[in-house]
Amino acid sequence: MEVNNTFGPIDIAISGMRAQSKQMEVISSNVANARTTNTGKGEPYRRLEAIFKTDGDDIGGVSLDEIVRDMSDFPKILDPGHPDADEHGYVTMPNVNLPIEMINLNIAMRAYQANAAILKRYQTMVETALELLR
Repeated sequence: MEVNNTFGPIDIAISGMRAQSKQMEVISSNVANARTTNTGKGEPYRRLEAIFKTDGDDIGGVSLDEIVRDMSDFPKILDPGHPDADEHGYVTMPNVNLPIEMINLNIAMRAYQANAAILKRYQTMVETALELLR
């Protein structure tokens, strides 16, 4: 593996920050719609997942490949007074699990922070090298 780009570490860190930013947007959408029982299509909100891919064959970074819908089953809760309840009083809820979303958000935030720390360290390294050249 050979890195031909002088700004490789910067590009990789920035791509990671962009990817994690998109991940946090997807998670935010899931959390915001965790109680949406009707999206206008007759079914509850379906959880979204961000799928990433690597950039290039060697060292290159990461980018968002696609955003897919989680096709797992919808849970049902008993709430006879709910406007979307069926004839037995059950409401089909979104397949969003808030504790899992919070864990995923924490992971995305930590990855974003790690990439930001790489940029900061790279900046310090360049400043030190420039200072030595003076």
